[in-house]
Amino acid sequence: MTTPRHSSPLTLEGFQQLIRDRYYATDSKRGPAATFLLLTEEFGELATALHANLPGKTPTPEQKANLSEEFADVLAWLMTMANITGVDLTEAVQKYTIPGLVEGVKD
Repeated sequence: MTTPRHSSPLTLEGFQQLIRDRYYATDSKRGPAATFLLLTEEFGELATALHANLPGKTPTPEQKANLSEEFADVLAWLMTMANITGVDLTEAVQKYTIPGLVEGVKD
């Protein structure tokens, strides 16, 4: 199954806003603790999908598609956590653009 694409690339800011627009009312009622548990569950599903796609294995097209889906789910739940805790992820990741601020970031 091919996922439909938007006509323009989705930015980090745009994705966080999309998740906020669609899910904030429900997510904020659930709260950070319960939402973190759901994010953790998604990490488990990603781990399972990664295991099926390890080097040396020959994953099926379905397993490859599932891996992509699980990465997207983890990212969506991370956006949810940021939204309900008031973190702007676009602003937060800027630290990776500043040489010397984060280990491994060079000029």
